[in-house]
Amino acid sequence: MRKQIAAANWKMNLTLGQGKQLMKDILSGELELNENREAVFAVPFPYLAEINTMTAGQKNCYTAAQNCSAEKSGAYTGEVSAEMLSSLNIPYVIIGHSERREYYGETDAILAQKINMALDNKLKPIFCCGEPLAVREKEMQNAHIESQLRAGLFHLVNVQIENFVIAYEPIWAIGTGRTASSEQAQEMHAHIRKVLTDQYGPEIANSISILYGGSVKANNAKELFSSPDVDGGLVGGASLVAADFISIIRSLK
Repeated sequence: MRKQIAAANWKMNLTLGQGKQLMKDILSGELELNENREAVFAVPFPYLAEINTMTAGQKNCYTAAQNCSAEKSGAYTGEVSAEMLSSLNIPYVIIGHSERREYYGETDAILAQKINMALDNKLKPIFCCGEPLAVREKEMQNAHIESQLRAGLFHLVNVQIENFVIAYEPIWAIGTGRTASSEQAQEMHAHIRKVLTDQYGPEIANSISILYGGSVKANNAKELFSSPDVDGGLVGGASLVAADFISIIRSLK
């Protein structure tokens, strides 16, 4: 069975003290993380080492970076390379989040480079894809997502993409209070898996965890995660509240 993953994305929130307290509160809960379930914490760069130390002794808990550079090294002030993350023993990195695409102009070509850098440094990417409201209203979301997958990932060979993690973000449902219905989420996740199957075959496609990333909350997680192709969530605001994120973890299949 595919890994079921609850991934917290703290974005640019919390001081170090607040973050450590949040982690203590979450890790002290009964997380019920069996061998098929994972909790991943994508925290701001300055906190990675501290939070990674906290997750290291916890069963099936891992740390993630929220981004990495497309460049290996050099005169790129303010950037953080995949090699740097690897040197900290960070296992995961988010690549292609909608906010990175929208606010920082990250193109499909740049994201493909970042994927390569992550894999070269033995980081496991959480690759994000998703459509804005205008695309959804035109019912062009399937083609839009397929284009993002092809441009960002399809240069990879089977062995590179096996056991990958993809996060589907309906951009119209992030921070708006709107949420895709469980039917809409399942429909898109099934489409993503079909696109992967067409490219890599059913065995590889069925090894890939596809997370839902659109306003997952404690009160809707169980319904969303119950869909057969929804393998957990990439969680924003609700991951900043210990009781809510614990509930979301417990909602995993």
